[in-house]
Amino acid sequence: MRRVILLLTCVLQGNAAVATDAYPTRPVRFIVPAPPGGTVDHIARLIATPLTEQLGKPFVLDNRGGAGGVIAAEMIANAAPDGHTLGMIYTSYTTNAVLRAKPTYSPTTDNTPITQATWSPLLLAAHNGVPAKSVSELVALAKAKPMLYGSAGNGSGGHMAAELFNSMAGLRVTHVPYKGAAAATNEVVSGQVAYQFAGPITVLALGRAGRLRLLAVTSLKRANALPDIPTVDESGVPGLEVINWFGVVAPPATPRVLVERLHGEIKRALAQGDIRARLASEGSEIVATTPDHFRAFIRSDVEKWSRVVSAAKIKVD
Repeated sequence: MRRVILLLTCVLQGNAAVATDAYPTRPVRFIVPAPPGGTVDHIARLIATPLTEQLGKPFVLDNRGGAGGVIAAEMIANAAPDGHTLGMIYTSYTTNAVLRAKPTYSPTTDNTPITQATWSPLLLAAHNGVPAKSVSELVALAKAKPMLYGSAGNGSGGHMAAELFNSMAGLRVTHVPYKGAAAATNEVVSGQVAYQFAGPITVLALGRAGRLRLLAVTSLKRANALPDIPTVDESGVPGLEVINWFGVVAPPATPRVLVERLHGEIKRALAQGDIRARLASEGSEIVATTPDHFRAFIRSDVEKWSRVVSAAKIKVD
């Protein structure tokens, strides 16, 4: 019996190796939980383009914005685990699950982690017409008069950062959610909302062009790529730290051999010099963690935001 089991195991492993060598056999659907034009879409495209070249089949972005990424998360959870559907996830993937009284997916079980690709601080970006040139001035202004802030949607990283900021600074500012970071940024530029927290890819170029005022970053230390921009921590709200992260997952029960293959290919893609330089210029850092490290990170992020949501009494239901 032991010999039979050993023989079957070898056959199955051999079949898996053959299947992996032939992967992919058709275009790969890459679900992106945001509309085109924002940070999530941008990073997904930077990953999908070299994967197409490396693996010889198109990695086609399927943008499914709205509901703070819930729609995309449910699609990933229910897709076939054959490696031909992948998903881009980011901070809101964990925050949405803890924000809702009855979440429709679990960030720790409804996926197969492949890699945390990059991370970056968020930027506090204000409309040029807002008479505040620092975080402390913005806090004083928000305490003196009604104010609106925008975000990429309920449960997005920008939403959570702003609610944490409001809670720690003692503010009562009205939230206006949009369908994606690009839409929210347009409204900050036009002055429909006073400020937002968003990734460098979304707002850095606009800030450098003078179309937005960049007040601070949300990391505890100044970002290497943005040394002239102070932190929120040093600017009047001590202790605030929010990191925007991005990663790639597959549906639940995707075979480990495919996961390892995809991790290696994504790590290879991110190592390309032009991609590394592009991300660095935009304020992002590449991490390309292993599947196991990414799984542990997702769990720790759920625990972190559960504590924040409980303390700040934030809900979106």
